[in-house]
Amino acid sequence: MKKPQVVTSRNSPDGLLCVDVFRREDGSFGFEEFRRDPEDASGWYGVGGYSSLRYASAHDADKDATARVSWYGNE
Repeated sequence: MKKPQVVTSRNSPDGLLCVDVFRREDGSFGFEEFRRDPEDASGWYGVGGYSSLRYASAHDADKDATARVSWYGNE
């Protein structure tokens, strides 16, 4: 199975969090919130637990991300 294709990615104002909206191979969409710690070179890691949610469009995924992730949409 291929990795989902990221459609949009937005960072929080401090640059430590981001939300990716992605498209899966089956055509469904989803999103996940990621975090990175500057002192840790391992990169971004998922923290939201939203990646299994499914949406018919990127717009629907983005709209729900705005409702669920406190900083998203306020940056």
